[in-house]
Amino acid sequence: MPQKPMRLPPLKGLRVRAPLNKKTESPCVSMMSSLLACWASAGFNTSGCAALENALRTCMDSPPPQDAPRNTINFHLARMYDRVIISGRRKR
Repeated sequence: MPQKPMRLPPLKGLRVRAPLNKKTESPCVSMMSSLLACWASAGFNTSGCAALENALRTCMDSPPPQDAPRNTINFHLARMYDRVIISGRRKR
């Protein structure tokens, strides 16, 4: 005997989660860690780390990268919610 399909309760609101919630690290972090490692290995002799210092300075002086445009799917889902779901039933 086939069972009846299970009915789900109506949705209170539609929301799509962001696929990537990761914070991007600064591109200068790797240069700064290299410079700190150079200073740690060379002691107080900073003449050998001059190239890394200049590279870090140019990286810090450059403008930060632009963020990607945000996705507007949640705005449109909220705006069109009444047209998609009517009293718990979908339109056909």
